[in-house]
Amino acid sequence: MRNSAVFGPGGNSRSFYDAGYKSTLQAPAYLRAIGLGAYEFEAGNGITAGEATLAKIGDAARENGIEMSLHTPYYISLSGIDPEKRLKSIEYIQRSLRAAELLGADTIVIHCGSAAKISRAEAMMLAKDTLARTLEAVGDTSIHLGLETMGKINQLGTLDEVLELCALDPHFYPVVDFGHMNARERGGFFPDADAYRRVFDAVATKLTDEKARYMHCHFSKIEFTDAGEKRHLTFSDAVYGPSFEPLAEAIAREDLCPRIICESAGTMAEDALAMQAAYRAARGE
Repeated sequence: MRNSAVFGPGGNSRSFYDAGYKSTLQAPAYLRAIGLGAYEFEAGNGITAGEATLAKIGDAARENGIEMSLHTPYYISLSGIDPEKRLKSIEYIQRSLRAAELLGADTIVIHCGSAAKISRAEAMMLAKDTLARTLEAVGDTSIHLGLETMGKINQLGTLDEVLELCALDPHFYPVVDFGHMNARERGGFFPDADAYRRVFDAVATKLTDEKARYMHCHFSKIEFTDAGEKRHLTFSDAVYGPSFEPLAEAIAREDLCPRIICESAGTMAEDALAMQAAYRAARGE
């Protein structure tokens, strides 16, 4: 197992294309060249790449030592009130697992769904049913089924809700998006290293120490309104946050080894490098 944190972008930054690169096939070598170690394949709008292409990306990732994950389609809804659409999500998860297998990804990231038209208790009940049916459909996969904390108030996906869902079965892993959590609370949620540390403590307490230590995370600065998340920003933001430096302090001090995927708006690689530099500074490197 790794003995340090690893960083990378979610998708390709503008600078990737500005440098003349044209295909995600080139992303693993590019990331290795600039000093990053992880990549999240973005399939939020659906998995459009063919199996041969996905396998080639996976080969390139292995050759360049890049840890891979995959973000599943946004239209997956574990808590959808339309039974046909909700159960269709299981098929989308199965397709995502197949794509992840080809990519050599160890984690798929899944949105929990909405709680806008029903109570949160009802939404949780539906999500639990969908996840149980998903396990029946996919069997004993070695790929982690990651459930993400969400940024809008009317979405299912508080940290407590994600941990409750993950506790259903060892195949489920929390994906903590610190920007989402901060936006959901309308800012100021992570004022210091201890505030970040408490998230890892909660995961360790409710799940396992290993799931906390090697947690798959997302980080970006996010604009918010009273409804929560509005849009992702870049690290140039000085208004909304959250700040990464206290997180760097927490993971360095507690000897944590998360994978942190940056989802900044267009500057994912640059901001991932900034996070990596802050983390190494916190470790005294």
